[in-house]
Amino acid sequence: MIDTDAFQAAIELLASTPAAWWVVVPGLIIGLFFGSIPGLSISIAMAVFLPATLYMDFLPAILFLTAIFTGGGFGGAIPAIMMNIPGTSSSVATAFDGYPMARKGQHAQALGIGLMASVLGTLVGYLLLLLTVQSVSHWVLKLGPTEMLVIALWGVTLIAVLNDASISKGLAAGALGILISTVGYSDAGQMRGTFGSMYLLDGIPAIPALIGFFAASELFNLVGKNYIVDAQENRVVRFRSILEGMAFAASRPLQVLRGGGMGAVIGAIPGVGASIANLAAYATAKKQSKEPESFGKGHPSGLIAAESANSSSEGGSMITLLALGLPGGAGTAVLLSAFALHNVTGGPRFIRENTDIVYALILGNMAQAALLLVVGLGFIFLAGYIVKISLKFMIPVVMVLSVAGSYTITGNMVGPITVVVTGILGWLMRLYGFPVAATVVGLLVGSMAEGELVRSMQISGGSLGFILERPITLIFLALLLLSILPRIVGSVSKWKKS
Repeated sequence: MIDTDAFQAAIELLASTPAAWWVVVPGLIIGLFFGSIPGLSISIAMAVFLPATLYMDFLPAILFLTAIFTGGGFGGAIPAIMMNIPGTSSSVATAFDGYPMARKGQHAQALGIGLMASVLGTLVGYLLLLLTVQSVSHWVLKLGPTEMLVIALWGVTLIAVLNDASISKGLAAGALGILISTVGYSDAGQMRGTFGSMYLLDGIPAIPALIGFFAASELFNLVGKNYIVDAQENRVVRFRSILEGMAFAASRPLQVLRGGGMGAVIGAIPGVGASIANLAAYATAKKQSKEPESFGKGHPSGLIAAESANSSSEGGSMITLLALGLPGGAGTAVLLSAFALHNVTGGPRFIRENTDIVYALILGNMAQAALLLVVGLGFIFLAGYIVKISLKFMIPVVMVLSVAGSYTITGNMVGPITVVVTGILGWLMRLYGFPVAATVVGLLVGSMAEGELVRSMQISGGSLGFILERPITLIFLALLLLSILPRIVGSVSKWKKS
């Protein structure tokens, strides 16, 4: 629970350190900017500005980097909603309902919903961090490779099964993503699927593939249209509509808490991160909805679930960083580097000896969420004008930027070629009713699942009976089966009736 003396000391520390607040707004703007440009990422932004923290005190330095983290968490939602291009891998599920809303002329409401869900999700994540930071390290350490393997498979299975396509098409699409992720060297040092090309030794780059599957394939679909939004009256950006979207998200606290809670818990698991939190929360919201058939067609609840989980996972990953001294993902890996720059080591001892600083970081990040509400509002008001740009100009510009961005990521032609090939593949999958999202999820978690499988087999000596000795694994497996069983039973019933 909360140490009241340390909590009071944290408030006094923040009040006496004005430099800690000067860096927050610039950090949020940097995060929003980097997150909203496909191909760039939150971790890239944090890494670029990491050297600047060397000249700051520890508290302002970490708050500056976490402000970039917070801003980027929402920034990725803007292109996902406006152009069906997830700005980051953690915004994939945001596009599922955000972009259909934009196509209906509800882009302003969708941006408002995304902003408020991000703000509230961030608050939920850091509130849970505040309440659990001193005790969470014990249960996080209990998660081994078998548990991580089930979590990875759970993410793929949920998205593959809970979609509008048939179960067979969903599973086939997910399996395709996992297959693509195996290209290159395996964890055992074996070369696979490279066709003798040295450019594929490191595998298919995930971010260019994501850009291709989502962005390029959708650009192909938009060829022949004049605007993203057909009706001219729906292309008007109304500040009032943004506020209505924010009010809508704020009026759904249970949905925010559910998504935020899932995001924080999944974000606390090292190596899993916001990408899976974003997708798992979306799949859960769809499963529990009274109208799941409307998800993927512009359902606001899907947007709330995705963005609240995406943002709350930041607080979850900070739990792992502070309690164990381990990075939960790329962003917290940069934060760990900032800790090292200031000769600070995270872990139970750091929490015990510097509880006031830990609380100050948490409270500072909760204040950042409130500031994001203001900074983000102005940012998305400008972003809303994207729908007024003619597609005959937007399509070539976005395509060129996507290809150029993929080149900067890989440093060679593998990136641009990946964008084009996966774009064509994604377009064909859409044409024949295969869910592109399942393939992307399989690609994102495939390498992680393979690594955890190899480690599980090494620990168990190749014996499957090892799973029976892992009660947490058995619980996760039971939850996985329970989450997909209703859809399978329903599909079998429909097949028998037909």
